[in-house]
Amino acid sequence: MSLFAPLNPRMADWRGRRVWLVGASSGIGHATAVDLHARGATVYVSARNAAALSHFISHRRTAVSFPLDVCNGGEVRAAADAILADGPLDLVVYCAGHFRAQAADDFDLDEMLRHQEVNYLGALHVVHAVMPSLLREGRGHLSLLGSVAGYRGLPRSLGYGPTKAALIHLAQSLYLELRPRGIGVSIVNPGFVDTPLTAQNQFPMPAMISPAEAARRMLRGWSAGRFEIHFPRRFTWPMKLLSLLPFGVYQALVRRGTGV
Repeated sequence: MSLFAPLNPRMADWRGRRVWLVGASSGIGHATAVDLHARGATVYVSARNAAALSHFISHRRTAVSFPLDVCNGGEVRAAADAILADGPLDLVVYCAGHFRAQAADDFDLDEMLRHQEVNYLGALHVVHAVMPSLLREGRGHLSLLGSVAGYRGLPRSLGYGPTKAALIHLAQSLYLELRPRGIGVSIVNPGFVDTPLTAQNQFPMPAMISPAEAARRMLRGWSAGRFEIHFPRRFTWPMKLLSLLPFGVYQALVRRGTGV
């Protein structure tokens, strides 16, 4: 494979494609579901907020709702089985997420575990539920929503950052094993997106974009066959470069930038 070739099969024409988005009641997941449906995909949406999902499908003929709790493996498997009974999936997107700022001097084990359960264990439940079908079909695409917070440790990110780092590592490992089988894998690492999660932050968030813009950039990444889809690049490229620095330099720059 050429170093400059697409790492995944390109997905540009969404007409007739079947997509399952987990975590689609708000934010990036909801915006992505809206965009994919508008482009002709049959969209299956899941989240805990059944009312929001019901509203989403109420005026969209090719959208189906499967409310679930990502922390409940049985509910995830039941939804996957029902969706796959109608045929294989072209794309599975894990967008569910939990965030609370977590600092060392206010360490909350329950919150730490909640981050693990929603951000990482939930993703494992979804991967486990769809993997047999992906392997059997020898096609399809699995996309996980990470974050630039997973590139390297950041202040007040004790709960959130490690789960996103785990998703990045998981996606890399899955790609190495699944791409030779014809299955695409991607990791989406956004910067700041205007969602209910980022609304909790009490600090300036540079290069903030809307969920609709995030969705457009994700679709652009899938169309280009990228493995890592990161945006906005005016923010994510500096974060990437920062993460490559020796730790002594990195921590000094982060302290200066965050005031910690």
